[in-house]
Amino acid sequence: MVTFADRVKGVVFGTAYGDAMGAVVEKMTFNEIYEKYGRVETTMTKWWKADWSEDKRLGRMRGEGIVTDDTLMTLALMNVYGIERRHLDAYDLANEFVKEISFRPKYIPELGKVAMVMDRLFYPEKHIFNRHVLANCEPREGGYGNMVNCGAAMYISPIGMVNACNPKAAYDEAILFASGHQVSYGLEAAGVLAACVAKAFEPGVTVEDIIQTALTYAKDGTKQAIQDLCDTARSLKPIKNNRAEVVGQLHAAMAKYSPMGDDVNRSIHKVGIPSNHYTPSRLFSIEELPLALAYIILHNGDLLESVKDGVSSGRDTDSIGVMAGAILGAMHGVAAIPQDEIAIIEQINKQEIEKHCNEFIEAASFIIEQDLALSNRRQQQIRSII
Repeated sequence: MVTFADRVKGVVFGTAYGDAMGAVVEKMTFNEIYEKYGRVETTMTKWWKADWSEDKRLGRMRGEGIVTDDTLMTLALMNVYGIERRHLDAYDLANEFVKEISFRPKYIPELGKVAMVMDRLFYPEKHIFNRHVLANCEPREGGYGNMVNCGAAMYISPIGMVNACNPKAAYDEAILFASGHQVSYGLEAAGVLAACVAKAFEPGVTVEDIIQTALTYAKDGTKQAIQDLCDTARSLKPIKNNRAEVVGQLHAAMAKYSPMGDDVNRSIHKVGIPSNHYTPSRLFSIEELPLALAYIILHNGDLLESVKDGVSSGRDTDSIGVMAGAILGAMHGVAAIPQDEIAIIEQINKQEIEKHCNEFIEAASFIIEQDLALSNRRQQQIRSII
């Protein structure tokens, strides 16, 4: 039997594993990855920028197991649950979560030093500080004006874990919490991913159960993108080893909902040019979640194969790996991740992930027990009046 603790550790180490795997090739195209690596097979892979000068790398390190902000923010959200020991909303993002990422120093693996998580974040995640600390906004409006991206979805899995086996509650809480960070389809993806993680905790759950959960709660472009990419993945199963054809068809299906394509870098020639890239839309979707779900289907829920092909498909590779790893880590438990990879991740990142997991398991179990007791009381009260 896969226990609750096994599944929690599966989610968190699955997140870190997918993150470390994808970080070495982030922003490369599929063809560039294929030419340099073939396929990313292990966390012990050299970063494609490793031989650049420090100035060109901006003092950052990746490769050989190093994780990025996806994992650091996941651990930060776990810490908030440990502090509050209850369900969360946007006010908690504006309070304890801001403290975790902006005022409590931690070892930052990519920087090789103790610093604030904020020092490592991309601008859409720094938006949290700007809105809640500097602008003192109403917390539920924190996501207004942000670049629409996968930034909230990438760390939202703890909300799925504290709502294990209750995807509707996970979706609702993720939307409430992440409204302080994201809007539009960036917010929607956070809700759907949390629901998928919660569903994956169910004993005997299947890949198709998880996909159906995503489609049940997803709205607008997010729902249609998931449907189209999952349908495409099913049709590609007979040729799943033809990776170039698989990536080509998945990216073609995604283009309707995410217009950037391979051109994901910001450069001077884009400044002042109007586009709908990363802007709110009811018709668009982030790429990472539909692609992660597509690779989960393609490989029938095999965590290693889903992550390896997902991160090797190009573009925002670390977050694709994180989402596939979190969902399948919940489904299979931590045993699905090689112990030598876990040891590498623990050693090089200095995050004490196992310790974080154990502390979170205690806090999450307390929250879930409180939920069950409240549900039992409500059932008794309802029966007394009907």
